[in-house]
Amino acid sequence: MHATVMLGAGDVHIETVPDARLVEPTDALVVVTRAAICGSDLWPYKTMEYSETGRRMGHEAIGVVQAVGADVRSVRVGNLVVMPFAYSDGTCVFCREGLHTSCIHGGFFGTVDIPGAQAEAVRVPQADGTLFVLPVGADDALMPSLLTLSDVMGTGHHAAVVAKVGPGKTAAVVGDGAVGLCGVIAARRLGAEQIIILGRHPDRIALAREFGATDVVSERGDEAVERVRELTGGLGVHAVLECVGLEQSMRTALGIARPGGAVGRVGVPQDETLPASQPAFYNNVTVGGGPAPCRAYIAELLPDVLEGLIEPGRVFDRVVRLDEVPDGYRAMNEREAIKVLIEF
Repeated sequence: MHATVMLGAGDVHIETVPDARLVEPTDALVVVTRAAICGSDLWPYKTMEYSETGRRMGHEAIGVVQAVGADVRSVRVGNLVVMPFAYSDGTCVFCREGLHTSCIHGGFFGTVDIPGAQAEAVRVPQADGTLFVLPVGADDALMPSLLTLSDVMGTGHHAAVVAKVGPGKTAAVVGDGAVGLCGVIAARRLGAEQIIILGRHPDRIALAREFGATDVVSERGDEAVERVRELTGGLGVHAVLECVGLEQSMRTALGIARPGGAVGRVGVPQDETLPASQPAFYNNVTVGGGPAPCRAYIAELLPDVLEGLIEPGRVFDRVVRLDEVPDGYRAMNEREAIKVLIEF
């Protein structure tokens, strides 16, 4: 079969690899019909050291179940399923608490151990706890929005939940990528009264406004903090969704949170230390977040997608075939595209 392989920074190829197959009795084999390139895929695209074997990329997918292991009970051959970016058994103590990304028997797709889903097919470990059967056909017009439930919509929602967004609160979203834009959707869905998007790309800002952003801050650093405080009567916001992962973005997030506020961080941190920890401490700012347990959120978010109440699939602004994926990486890295959808 064909799959996306990243050999090193900027070095992405479509290669012929061994066919995906069942290994464990808890596995499912899924033929991929839709996949995506994620903003987090751009970190290795910028920094990965070269290796001859590389990594088979991709952790967002929708597909049709082709085969299941002997112990799989909840999905059947022929089911159309969405695959979250992490696999999980659904039964361990952390899964029962809704934290599937910390599953005792879980892990992540697109790693050295588990090949990714930017491929014609993918092996899904712990299929019962991972896959979610979709109640639509494979060519449904909602496919882009349904695909976001595998990562970016669930991740934006996680940021909003951790930041304690609620009715009447003020919220700010740091970052205008796909996750940040979905964070705007999530903040509006959870009832935020004022939603400030921090970003500077006109196409993304326009979409953020359509999703529910009430204010735009294009400044950076101290100027951004000052501007957000101006928009909030000098107080700062109740809830900050940090969707980038850089030191500066986190420093900004902590700078715009009001005393007693909360920061939900879902941007993959690129630094070991947390900046501005003393101001956060003295302002009683809660800082939380991490890899979003998207599997836990699908049942909650799916009805709103099916009813058209939210349209997170609009973050996809470029569609490619598998053989065009390397150019999709380039386009996202050069900010020519917000998020790339892969159709098979």
